[in-house]
Amino acid sequence: MQRRVTFDNRLLPYLLLAPQVSVTLVFFIWPAANAIWQSVHLQDAFGIRSEFVWFENFTNVLGDPNYIDTLKVTVVFSVAVTVLAMGVALLLAVLADSKIKGAQVYKTLLIWPYALAPAVAAVLWIFIFNPDIGSLGKGLRALGYDWDYRLNGGQALVMVILAASWKQVSYNFIFFLAGLQAIPRSVMEAASIDGAGPARRFWTITFPLLSPTTFFLLVVDMVYAFFETFGTIHALTQGGPGKATETLIFRVYQDGVVNNDLGGSSAQSVILMVIVIALTAVQFRFVERKVHYS
Repeated sequence: MQRRVTFDNRLLPYLLLAPQVSVTLVFFIWPAANAIWQSVHLQDAFGIRSEFVWFENFTNVLGDPNYIDTLKVTVVFSVAVTVLAMGVALLLAVLADSKIKGAQVYKTLLIWPYALAPAVAAVLWIFIFNPDIGSLGKGLRALGYDWDYRLNGGQALVMVILAASWKQVSYNFIFFLAGLQAIPRSVMEAASIDGAGPARRFWTITFPLLSPTTFFLLVVDMVYAFFETFGTIHALTQGGPGKATETLIFRVYQDGVVNNDLGGSSAQSVILMVIVIALTAVQFRFVERKVHYS
């Protein structure tokens, strides 16, 4: 006989949901609604008076050639961070899942970087790659390589991509390792008995079974690259040199907080939100078809 749990108090479910609903309304819905409202208004620098200007802020933003350059930098940065963070994490998870000596210590050390705040992680990279005080930065210059990410835009972009990827590798590693450990060993042993080598077992058995985890991390990493890398870029390069590392989220801060262009900054926030929603929809529409959930 199946027993069912019932709640006599009809108010209890709403009270249990209230904290989560409150957090969602205060930290997600209200800021998004406020950004949409400000994006169609022109405000003074102090936010006292505002004028409804329809889509003038959007026209000014999209007509700015510098904004298109920032969009290109964001695309390169986001794709590079996603591919690098997921590729390295998958490789490390496969190695950690194999029977090696000291695997538990190895796994623990790989998880630690996820606990660091983005700004703290960026400071660590400064102490490594700064040409004046960084150990590797000074070493590269001693070897004759003209290394100075503060003056070279290409080097600065590579620097922020590596730092942002390193911060996300730990998060991806945890999920990939959990996915690998959920695959039945009997399936792999049967493939080995049939003569399948390690590479063939990975691409025909392991990787397809990891596709739900891979798809989830693809969405999470794209959102991370667009929204959560501000601290890393701000601490490392301040968007420079010459806007070479200025992404869309950094430009929103630069125009809204530093330049006091509240309407333009809000319009950029709305555009960024639409881009991320569109990317997520495309991923669920086309990429999810290749995911095997059973």
